[in-house]
Amino acid sequence: MKAAQYIRLMDAIHSACLVVAGVCIVVITLIIPWGVFTRYVLNSASSWPEPLAILIMIVLSFFSAVVCYREYLHIGVGLLPAALGERGKAILGTLIEICMMITNVFLLWYGIKLVHATWYQSIAEFPVVSVGVSYLPVPIAGAITVLFIIERFLTREFFRDHTIETTSTVSTE
Repeated sequence: MKAAQYIRLMDAIHSACLVVAGVCIVVITLIIPWGVFTRYVLNSASSWPEPLAILIMIVLSFFSAVVCYREYLHIGVGLLPAALGERGKAILGTLIEICMMITNVFLLWYGIKLVHATWYQSIAEFPVVSVGVSYLPVPIAGAITVLFIIERFLTREFFRDHTIETTSTVSTE
């Protein structure tokens, strides 16, 4: 697979993660008011909105983190890379991405073990749903982030300068 094809594939995966995160936000936004309505208006609280929102929040968190990583929106201190030359930036970027790779391979490997260990346990509020299913976002996000790290190694774009489009123009005074 050529680098251009790989990057197009990562664009598609990135878009899919963005859609999943967006759907999660919409679903949470719909079910939480339902829980409030049934509790305070109908005086008969539904038991499912809160635990479902928590499960969806897990998916939202991991897939949003993947999107933020690819878009360079994660927390980063730009002081050190800005002070380095091109060679220093390349070395620092490589070290950072190696650490990211180790972290995400850990998430992938132990996330799979966690899913496997909890697959036959059921969630009390949703007996037909496996606990392992609730942990699936951990290894999936780890795997997708590993793919994005490989993309960074292919493109050698470890740091992105902040532009007008990525920097808030709101005054903080």
